[in-house]
Amino acid sequence: MAELVAVIASTHHPFYHRASTSTGADRPPFADEWVRKVEAFRETLTRARPDVLVMVGSDHFHQLWLDNMPQFLVGKAPFYDANFYNEEREFGLPKMLLKGQEDLSEYVLREGLDAGFDLAFSNELRIDHSITCPIITLRPEADLPIVPVYTNIFAPPLPQPKRFVQLGRTIRQLIESWPSDKRVAVIGTGHLSLELGGPRQFGPHGPDPQFDQKAVEWISSGDIEGCLAEVTLDSLHAPGNATHGFMDFMLMMGVAGEGRKADYVDTYDLFHTMEAYFTWYPDGGVR
Repeated sequence: MAELVAVIASTHHPFYHRASTSTGADRPPFADEWVRKVEAFRETLTRARPDVLVMVGSDHFHQLWLDNMPQFLVGKAPFYDANFYNEEREFGLPKMLLKGQEDLSEYVLREGLDAGFDLAFSNELRIDHSITCPIITLRPEADLPIVPVYTNIFAPPLPQPKRFVQLGRTIRQLIESWPSDKRVAVIGTGHLSLELGGPRQFGPHGPDPQFDQKAVEWISSGDIEGCLAEVTLDSLHAPGNATHGFMDFMLMMGVAGEGRKADYVDTYDLFHTMEAYFTWYPDGGVR
């Protein structure tokens, strides 16, 4: 059976690539420390020596729109194009072509349906920065095949937070039952408090530092039940108008497991958001 060797959750700031590659007067004052933190975080994946990456993210209305918005979608293609033009223009993100792990996609879809998730799929999925940014930060060689999993965090009606946790638990079960000798890492990206286009977007930190502090504690301690007791679809409006992306962090908590403390935790306050990085090793270490 396949081995789950790392569970990784992070934010997916699209400005990192441009900030980290800028030089001279164009280089932001926070870039060096940001790069240092990301390179330390990257090593947590490198040490796990994965063969395949299951990538959890959310399409930012690039390919999925209100005429057809699946709640949970699995990519099932041999290759995935990225990024979209506005991401290349605004953030300097590169064009990418990522290889797919088709047999694992097919397994997750078939077994996921039988496990009670009506998963959508796409054989022609193009992916955006919620998946390419963690590739850039964690595996810049972009040399490993991926299984993209997209969640709906933008277009109501949204799944309940508990459904994200349940999907995370199911993804772990499916990976560990996949008849393969591959080493699999699951990487998911979401948000802490985040405001887009609202009055709190460009503050010195995220729009709700108290929520951020509480969220980091939930994630790092694996307190799924405590998180579910406080986080609802309605409550997520208060920390910022885009904070529903936190449910992707909750999905990753489901993959890691109840009460499972993160083996690696780091954060970085940027000018409008808190960046956060978490890694769990399911067997308690790496082999």
